[in-house]
Parts: sequence; C-alpha cells; structure tokens
Amino acid sequence: MKNISIIGASGSIGTQTLEVLRREKEIKLVGASVHSNLKVLRSIIEEFGVANVAVTDLKVREDAEMMLSSIGYRGASYFGAEGLEAIATLDEAQTVVTSIVGMAGLTPTIKAIEKGKDIALANKETMVAAGGIVTSLAREKGVTILPVDSEHSAIFQSLRAGRHSELRKILLTASGGPFRGKDREFLSKVTKEMALKHPNWAMGAKITIDSSTLMNKGLEVIEAKWLFDVDYDDIEVYVHPESIIHSMVEFCDNSIIAQLGTPDMTLPIQYALNYPERHEAVAGRLDLFKAGRLTFEKPDRETFEALDMAYEAGRAGGIMTAVLNSANEEAVDLFLKDRIGYLDITRIIGECLRRFDQRVEPSIGNILEADREVRDYARSVAKG
Repeated sequence: MKNISIIGASGSIGTQTLEVLRREKEIKLVGASVHSNLKVLRSIIEEFGVANVAVTDLKVREDAEMMLSSIGYRGASYFGAEGLEAIATLDEAQTVVTSIVGMAGLTPTIKAIEKGKDIALANKETMVAAGGIVTSLAREKGVTILPVDSEHSAIFQSLRAGRHSELRKILLTASGGPFRGKDREFLSKVTKEMALKHPNWAMGAKITIDSSTLMNKGLEVIEAKWLFDVDYDDIEVYVHPESIIHSMVEFCDNSIIAQLGTPDMTLPIQYALNYPERHEAVAGRLDLFKAGRLTFEKPDRETFEALDMAYEAGRAGGIMTAVLNSANEEAVDLFLKDRIGYLDITRIIGECLRRFDQRVEPSIGNILEADREVRDYARSVAKG
C-alpha cells in the first residue's frame, strides 16, 4: 500500500488524480488540500476517508469548520499556508502530488522534499522559478521527482530507452493552442472566452491561457531543462496539433523515441503514482486508425512572443525565470479579471523582464522577494 497526499485536490489535476485513485486500490489518500471548494473537500472526505485535510483560503475557514463539524469529521484539519505545508509533509505520506497552480506550490514542495517525500510534480511553476534549488535538494535528500505534465512524463518514459549520455535532443510537442495560424491583428481582438477554449485538453483557466499564448510551452522548456539536466539549445519545440505524440527524445544514433496516447491526464498521473510499474489503464485506449495523420509545424515565434521570452529568461540565468513566471502569473490573472487585453499579457511580461534584468543569486528568499516586486510592477504597468 502506498500512501499519498494531494495539494490542490479540487483543481484539474487534483480531481483527475482522484479519478485514478478510484481504480488504484493499493494507493491510499492520507491528505488533501483545497483552496476554497468545500463541496469537493466534503466529497473527498466521504469517498476516501482522508484523515488530514487543509483549506488554504482563510476567508472560508468558518464555513469549513462548520462543514467538518456537520459531517462529524474526526481527522486533522489545517488552514492557510501552514495547512498547505502540513499536508505536504505528513509523516504517513510517501508521495506528494503537487497539483496546486502557481508560485504558491513552491514552499510546500520544498518542505515536502526536505521531509524526504517523492514528488509527483504537476506544479511546473516550482521548477521554473527555482529549478536549480529544487533538483539539488532532491538529490541531497534522495527524493524522486516524477513529472505529471503529459510532455515531461512522455520525455521521462522515452528516456528509459537509453542513457542520459546518449541523449542528443528533447523534442517537446505543443498543440499550438486555439489560435494556431492566427496573426497579431486577430490576437488583438481575442476575448477571455475565446482563449479559454482549448482544442484538445481540459485544463484549469490559468494553464489554458498559457497554452494559448505558448507561454505554457516556454515554461515547459525551462522545466525540462532542470528535470532532465539538458541545455536550452538541446530542447526544441514542435507544434503537433493532434496532441497524440506527447513528446520525443532523439539519441546520438539518430533514433527518435516517442510516447503516444490519448490527450488524457490520467495516463501521466497513473504512471507517476505507480512508477516504475505500469498498471491497467484508466485513460482510454489510443486508436491509431482513428487518429489518422500526425502532423508537425514550427512554432510561430513572431506572433507568439512568449516562447522566446522563456528561452531568453532561461539563458539569462539568475532569477530571471522566476521573474518571467511571476510576471506571467500576474498578467494572466489581470486578463482573466478583464482588466487588460490579450496582447497586454506578453507586453507586461516583456516590460517586467526589462525592468528586473538582474543576475541575482537564486535563493528561495530572493525568489520570493522578486515575486512580490514583479507582481507589484506588473500591476502598475497594467494601469499605465
């Protein structure tokens, strides 16, 4: 029996992890956090009998306590940021699924690694902002980081075909998002409703917007650099509209190994939770006859500037990827609140990268301080 906890259990990855657990009877859920969705939290308690829960939004603490009391909950309950860390560091959990979105996942992930927990990583922002720190700490603690993103899971699986020393290049696939083939004139008129309609994947709002700008792929490039210990020059992005090949690796003998599957996140989640074993599928079976033709295109870097911004921030070093991540999070949040236009997202990110073009030594303290400063500046730029 493997014990796991989930931080961000009410989000897209969290709920799909629960779907996997319904089929995986040898995995026990011992802890779960939600932000404010008490309906989901109640259903998790009633279905899985989870003994440790956390609610991070302090505005609903009173309602949460009333709900827990009304169902006679006898487990441990935690609140706020401290509650998130409590769920991430439970003694009885061997693996922590980090499915919370954004920089909020950084500190609990660090705390979990310090406690020797394996990480099923769905929070890419942790690796983008502090990849060097996280991977170094994981090596020190003997912790395994198991990627849950479909692309990084595909790379992880494909790399089992050879040695790291034989790896030539990572071929990272992208769907192209809902605006593939469009020009900047079209993008200037994009609304929130348009950007939230992804052609292939069902995801949360923030990652869906990131996919539409190609920033999601840029963040994944940075994540891949740290997860797989490669140079940025050895990561190439391919637009693959069908989302059947989730990513590939090229070895020194010119062999290309790919991982294929339906666009269903339960597959990489299940693989991460059971690694190194494979269990009977939760995801649907891929029918290659129905899939038909598989196509590839070069990304349109002129129209979708975010991808090159990510490469440039990564190559700059220091805390620039953290600056990129914070600026993007804040800009996307402003767009989702209808306070800026679609093209303002990359405009604000670009202005933040120019404003904070510093080679500051990456440390958790410097990253968290930069996060606050960048968000303040992004909001001021938006008002201007």
